[in-house]
Order: sequence, then C-alpha cells, then structure tokens
Amino acid sequence: MEPSLRLAPSPNAKAASVQDTSNSLGLHDTLQYGPRSIATEVKTVSPIRQRLENWEQTQDNLKLTVQRNVYGLHAPVRLLMERKIVSSMAQMPTLPQSNLHLDILMGRDETLCTGDFFGGVEMRTPQSIHQEMERKYRV
Repeated sequence: MEPSLRLAPSPNAKAASVQDTSNSLGLHDTLQYGPRSIATEVKTVSPIRQRLENWEQTQDNLKLTVQRNVYGLHAPVRLLMERKIVSSMAQMPTLPQSNLHLDILMGRDETLCTGDFFGGVEMRTPQSIHQEMERKYRV
C-alpha cells in the first residue's frame, strides 16, 4: 500500500467490468486486462462490507505513515522487518498455534476477539507429532 493519512478505507470499489475494459469494438480486451470474470460483475458487495474488510489494513497503513513522517523511514521499515521475522517462525504442529510476538507488534495484545475464546486449533485433541507432520506436509 502506498503511504496515506486516511482514517477510514476508501469507499470506491476496484472491480473492473466489461464497460471499463472494452476496446474500440466494445469487447473485453483480454490481452490488456486479463481474463474476464463474470463472478466479479454479478457479485454485489456492500460498500460497508468492503470498508470493514479493509479497516485494519488502512489503520496499519496510517500508523506506518505517521511513524515515517515523525521518526523517518527507518521506523516503519524496522517494524515491518520485525513483523516478517516473527510471522515466519515455525511452530510445532501439535502445540497450540499462537503468535503473541506478532500480536504485540501489531498492537493487538490488549484487544479481545472471538478467536481468543472460541479457538479452533487450540480446542481439538492433539494427535501424535508424526501424524500432524504427515498431515501438514501431505506425506
């Protein structure tokens, strides 16, 4: 995402229709815009739903932009590097999947959501480590 100081996600939809991608003959230009998808033309998405789906990403972009303006370019670059390192850490498949480090770096350590109470992976009975590794790597 490009740096911006938006508080809320933009309301405009980014789906392309045949009218937007037509050539001089009025047909969809596949070479320039890619294959045509009828599903994107038929599916109606509420603007509120689209804004809610992009809410966290927009807020994160705002925080990174403010950090860049106040502290310089190194602050958001360092934070994004730390997030990438922490999110790529491998965990054992039989243990509960929780990434507290990433939650702290994202600022979600003090919030409660339904996943904290009704977790799917944490609630199931653990199998043996060998069965979990076979399932994970499809062996």
